Amino acid sequence: MARVYATPEQLAAWTGQPAPSDAGRLLARASEDVDDALLTALYCTDTAGMPTNPKIVQALADATCAQVEYQLATGDDGTGAAGRWGSVSIGPVSLSDRRDSTPTANEVDLAPRAFRALKRAGLLPGVIR
Repeated sequence: MARVYATPEQLAAWTGQPAPSDAGRLLARASEDVDDALLTALYCTDTAGMPTNPKIVQALADATCAQVEYQLATGDDGTGAAGRWGSVSIGPVSLSDRRDSTPTANEVDLAPRAFRALKRAGLLPGVIR
C-alpha cells in the first residue's frame, strides 16, 4: 500500500482553501513525488514504512502539501502532463509560455517549498540521520 504523508485537512490548512474533491488522489501522487525525491534518505519508520520522528512526520506532510499546492498552481493533475502546455489558468492565477523542457521519467518536478521543507528536516539524498 502506498504511503500518503498528508490528509485533506492538512492540505486545507496549508493552502488556506478547502481541499479539492480529489484531494486524496492528489495527496497520494504528491507523496509518491516526495518518496522519489528521498530515495536515499535514511530515517526511522514503523512497520508500515511511515516515519516515527514527529519532525520528519511534519516535514513529509509539509512537503506533500507543498507539492499539491505547486501542482494546482501550475495546472498539473499529478500526472506531470501540465508541464507540456504553454498556458495554465486557475482562478485569478494565469501562467503562460511553454517550459523549455519537462522532467524525464527518472526525475521528479519537486515544488520549491517541498524541497525546502525536506532540506530543513535534513532529508535530502545523501544525508544520514
